[in-house]
Amino acid sequence: MADDVTYVGGCQCGAARFEATGTPKFVSNCHCQSCRKATGAAFSTWVGFKADHVRWLTGEPSHHASSPGVQRGFCAACGTPLTYAGEQWAGETHFMIGVFDDPSVFTPRSEVFTEDALPWALDRKEN
Repeated sequence: MADDVTYVGGCQCGAARFEATGTPKFVSNCHCQSCRKATGAAFSTWVGFKADHVRWLTGEPSHHASSPGVQRGFCAACGTPLTYAGEQWAGETHFMIGVFDDPSVFTPRSEVFTEDALPWALDRKEN
């Protein structure tokens, strides 16, 4: 992934569209309970960018303070979970992988907060 690449995406209804440029800081599966509650999924895959490499093309997301120092962005019109920003990773915007127009260009390289993982979630096998 080159530094001059631009990735685009948005919510399900199109009210919140964004672009992110450059090489992602990381692509990772998060197993924390907070991500499970926020997304309804067993784990969440995040793609992190420097915040100054992110530009909102249409409406910006609404935000929910899911825990101290954490803001989770979502589309106010359709409810799609979009972003994570936290004091622990100041200056970064993390996007859910599924909100990119082409999420297949990203491959998770790590598993984080594995101590919270569901018992079967780390024992995935290729079929």
